[in-house]
Amino acid sequence: SAARAHSSHPWHRIACPRQMSEPSPQSAATDDPKREKTRLIVLLERACLETAKVGKDYVLLDCDNHKNFLMKHKRNPSDYRPDILHQCLLILLDSPLNKAGMLQVYIRSQKGVLIEVNPQIRIPRTYKRFAGLMVHLLHKLSVSAVDSPAKLMRVIKNPIADHLPPGCRKISTSVKGKLTNAHTLVPSLPMDPPSIFVFGTMAHGSVEEAVDWTDECVALSEYPLSGAAAIGRLCAAYEIHLNIL
Repeated sequence: SAARAHSSHPWHRIACPRQMSEPSPQSAATDDPKREKTRLIVLLERACLETAKVGKDYVLLDCDNHKNFLMKHKRNPSDYRPDILHQCLLILLDSPLNKAGMLQVYIRSQKGVLIEVNPQIRIPRTYKRFAGLMVHLLHKLSVSAVDSPAKLMRVIKNPIADHLPPGCRKISTSVKGKLTNAHTLVPSLPMDPPSIFVFGTMAHGSVEEAVDWTDECVALSEYPLSGAAAIGRLCAAYEIHLNIL
């Protein structure tokens, strides 16, 4: 279960904060009959999503705001980069591919918590508000829209394979993978069922260390890219192939 996925250490316990200053986000759009079938699934793997009670409030731990707290608990502050996840989500959910209804996003934390993201959610623009939203999600296990009962983000059961369509092609991404031109790769992939691409959202290391169930590993550039930059390349290739302007 999601609760068991958290460490037994007190700072990882799922508990309701006394006060949540962040309002629930509004959905980006109501049900749109023009929205098409999903053509791409993205899993954001090894996301740094750890909460702790610092002072009177529960917070999402990060290297900039909680360095002293992390060092006190013998943690490496440079490993705590939830802003990487924020950047990746903004690129994905703001993309024309998502607005056309052809994208589904999942997140899995370093602690193994699996999260389903509703394509209609509007992620907060600022990191501070994003952090508040993620604290709410991790403690309540879901985030609802203020204007409807729809769940905009929710914790779901592992493994990710249970949520993928049969016959889905599974591709991980790494600078160590096979160098591939996204604009050549995407037209060669089946659109139905869609393929799933796995991107790492951690500060250090390779996503290959956490994922052993993919069919292949590709590099979308000959240069090391941030997760957000690699995702932007892939989304652009899908949008060109699907003629989404």
